[in-house]
Amino acid sequence: MKLKIDKFVLSIIATILIAYFFPQYGAQESKIPIDTISAVGISLIFFFYGLKLNPTQLKAGLKNWKLHLLVQSATFLMFPLLVLLFRPLLQNEEQETIWLAFFFLAALPSTVSSSVVMVSMAKGNIPAAIFNASISGIIGIAITPLWMGLFINDAQTDFDFTAIYLKLIVQIILPVILGLLLQRFLGKFAHKHRSKLTLFDKSIILLIIYKSFAESFNDNIFSAVSLLDLGIIFIGVIVLFGIAFLLTGFISKKLKLNTEDQITAQFCGTKKSLVHGTVFSKILFGNMASVGIILLPLMLFHATQILIISIVASKKSRES
Repeated sequence: MKLKIDKFVLSIIATILIAYFFPQYGAQESKIPIDTISAVGISLIFFFYGLKLNPTQLKAGLKNWKLHLLVQSATFLMFPLLVLLFRPLLQNEEQETIWLAFFFLAALPSTVSSSVVMVSMAKGNIPAAIFNASISGIIGIAITPLWMGLFINDAQTDFDFTAIYLKLIVQIILPVILGLLLQRFLGKFAHKHRSKLTLFDKSIILLIIYKSFAESFNDNIFSAVSLLDLGIIFIGVIVLFGIAFLLTGFISKKLKLNTEDQITAQFCGTKKSLVHGTVFSKILFGNMASVGIILLPLMLFHATQILIISIVASKKSRES
C-alpha cells in the first residue's frame, strides 16, 4: 500500500519552519495585525461551520444513543482521565508544561471532516459520524474550558471564566448560531464552495500556528525542550492514541455494536480537532509565553491520527 503524506501536515511543518526563520512578523511588537486577522478568521470558520451543519441529520442521529454516548465519553472523559493518571509523576515546571499540553489535547473535541472521510472510506456509519463529530464540536465549547480551568490556574496564568466564555460566545457560539439561522439562504452556497471554505479554515489555522510558534521562538521558549523531550512527547502521543483506539474498540464490542458502528466509534472517538485546538489555545492561553509548546502534542497527534486511521480505513475498505 502506497502511503500519502497529508498536505496539511506538510503545511504545518513549513509554517513552523517559517516561524523559526522569520519570528519577527509574529512577535508582539510586529506591525502586522495577526491577532485581529485571526480573531475575524475564527469567527468566520464557525459561521461557515453553522452554515454546513445539517439539522435533519443531527435529529435523525439521536436514535443511536449507545454509539453517541460511547464516542462522546471517549472524547471528553476517557482521554482526560488517561492523561490525569500521569499527573502524580510530575517533578518540575517543564514537565508540568508538557503535561498541560497533553491534557489540553485530551480535553479537545473530535474533528469533523477527517472523521467523516475516514469512516466513509472504512464503510462505517456515515450519518452517525457526521452527528458525533458535529455535536462534539458544540459540546467542546463548554467542556474543554471547564477541564482546562482545573489546571491552568496551577500554571500561573490569568484564567478568568467570565472573560473566557465571553470570548467563546462572541467568537464561536454567536457565529455558529448566525450560520444556522442563515443556512436556508446560504447553505447551498456553503456546500457548493466546501473545498474553498476548507482551504480558508486551514489558512487561519496555519496563521494561528505561525503566530504561536513565532512568539515562542522569539522568546526562546523551545530552548527548554530537548530532543529527548521531543522524542518522549512523540512516543506519548502514539501511546495515548493507541490506548484510546484499543479501549474504544473493546468497549464497542462489549456494547454489541454492529461493525459499522464499531468503526464509527473508534474513528470518531479517538480524533482530536486541530481547528478547535488552535482556536482554544488562542483564547485559553493568550497570556502564556509557551503556547507553541502547548500546541506541539496536538500537532503531532494530528499527524499520527491521520496516518494510522488512514491505514486502518484502507485495510477495512479492502476487507469489506
